[in-house]
Amino acid sequence: MSTYRDFTAPIGSRRAPVLRTVGTRERRSHLTAPRVPTVGIDIGGTKVMAGVVDADGNILEKLRAETPDKSKSPKVVEDTIVELVLDLSDRHDVHAVGIGAAGWVDADRNRVLFAPHLSWRNEPLRDRLSERLSVPVLVDNDANTAAWAEWRFGAGRGEDHLVMITLGTGIGGAILEDGQVKRGRYGVAGEFGHMQVVPGGHRCPCGNRGCWEQYSSGNALVREARELAAADSPVAFGIIEHVKGNIADISGPMITELAREGDAMCIELLQDIGQWLGVGIANLAAALDPSCFVIGGGVSAADDLLIGPARDAFKRHLTGRGYRPEARIVRAQLGPEAGMVGAADLARLVARRFRRAKRRRVERYERYERYAQARRTVRESL
Repeated sequence: MSTYRDFTAPIGSRRAPVLRTVGTRERRSHLTAPRVPTVGIDIGGTKVMAGVVDADGNILEKLRAETPDKSKSPKVVEDTIVELVLDLSDRHDVHAVGIGAAGWVDADRNRVLFAPHLSWRNEPLRDRLSERLSVPVLVDNDANTAAWAEWRFGAGRGEDHLVMITLGTGIGGAILEDGQVKRGRYGVAGEFGHMQVVPGGHRCPCGNRGCWEQYSSGNALVREARELAAADSPVAFGIIEHVKGNIADISGPMITELAREGDAMCIELLQDIGQWLGVGIANLAAALDPSCFVIGGGVSAADDLLIGPARDAFKRHLTGRGYRPEARIVRAQLGPEAGMVGAADLARLVARRFRRAKRRRVERYERYERYAQARRTVRESL
């Protein structure tokens, strides 16, 4: 029989079993999720961005903090997240927190198995934050949360089979089918950037050679530009003059800006990156056969300077070209806030289950109070 202790246990001790019931099923569940505000957190190598997001994907308020240095303990990053959430909670009725982490997250969406830019190694992030916050927490890979946001509110609306590719420092990705993020058996599906496209090619920080992201990413773009500038190539005259000879100052956004202004070398570099992007997309189409590829991340700001060559290369390398439907290749619409918005929206699914469980606990407590009052009345009448 239940005792009064069952109803007065600390909230944190009762939340974990509720969260473990979430599982991996999101199929169509967003249609019945409560229309309540939630907080989305996007954790990258340089920043932690937090925002309150409503049920329609609108950002009500946004905060940003620098990511603590990776040499510091994981608790320092957790402290930053908690501070941002508590700050937002002072002004908004927050019902859940979703976190998009730049790293591998396990299938249970609890532990960050590995984060290349932070000191997280098999870190139980969800459980630790759940103990410190008064709302339920959901953790997922940042590319998964970005893909979810684009499917719900952005360029992927109406698509049943979507693949998102995020071009930043490296390449991340996510797969979404029939309203469900495909995370794989161990939670690390979508690491497209480490497919080998050039055997024996450029060394990748992952330890292998010839990974896709070594030929189509922000790092690849900057590396090629700096090599040409260091060689004092005549085609690099424009960018050398732009940085006044300080080759280390060359950056991806600078290359995109110069390309838009007509710099021939920068245009050619973006075309090269775009062609490698198209080759990789054709390989993914052969394996996954989606209806749409959404290209996000900072490098996608180059828009048609990048995506145009990618579409051309995709058509040239697509298996069975001319005899099969071709997937659309589109630029993401939500920009750098996609991961934050998606994390908040996925957290709304946890809020629904948590609210139901909380309501059942309240009902049980009320029944117990009625029972206890009846017992007291009987004792007093004797």
